[in-house]
Amino acid sequence: MRIAIVSDVHSNLPAFESVMRAAERRGAVDAVWSLGDLVGYGPQPGECIALLRRYQHVSVAGNHDLAACGRMGTEEFNAAAAVAAQWTQERLSPQERSYLEELPATATEGAFTLVHGSLREPVWEYLLSGEQALVQFELQSTPYSAVGHSHLPFVCREEPGGMPRLRPAADGEAVELGDERLIVNPGSVGQPRDGDPRAGYALLEDATLTFHRVEYDIEATQRAMDEADLPVWLIERLSVGR
Repeated sequence: MRIAIVSDVHSNLPAFESVMRAAERRGAVDAVWSLGDLVGYGPQPGECIALLRRYQHVSVAGNHDLAACGRMGTEEFNAAAAVAAQWTQERLSPQERSYLEELPATATEGAFTLVHGSLREPVWEYLLSGEQALVQFELQSTPYSAVGHSHLPFVCREEPGGMPRLRPAADGEAVELGDERLIVNPGSVGQPRDGDPRAGYALLEDATLTFHRVEYDIEATQRAMDEADLPVWLIERLSVGR
């Protein structure tokens, strides 16, 4: 089985298309696991939902997905995110809204638990510290979990009797799955925040998980966002991966 693990697509169709083309160049993709925030921020929510649904897939809810379909308010969002969430909500078809409404908070696929934020707070917690990882491991009933939300690719190994450490994952880095319990974040497809503007994803092949970065047409997304009159800050940050 070859599974593309994606997160935080954020309505960025050029980035998502580039990721899926890159994954398919490595061989047939049997399934896609989406870790939430398929929509929000970007200009093509419906198209990104449609692209994901072309594949056999499992998808969990992110905070932007819930805001876009009306299951969550935007009181806790920053101003730009709230504007983009309202813009997205107004442009979803009934079928697209229904798809987002039905997304679960977590999913279990084989040895993996999938969640957007964390098992403690599935759509809101940014898992960024060893202390938070300890709680995740305590709640994690599978050997491995895959999270998103922070837009930062990392690997975190359980340290029995010690504090786990989140280690940034580099482009091309391969992690062999074995007896160690792990938390992984594939990074963001549509809005990376680690200083590298390339789209990020991970590819799971049998017992190996490999992190990848992919060039995409950032300017095409920025033009579409500008034409949609989305907030300038959201447009500009794509160029710097922040």
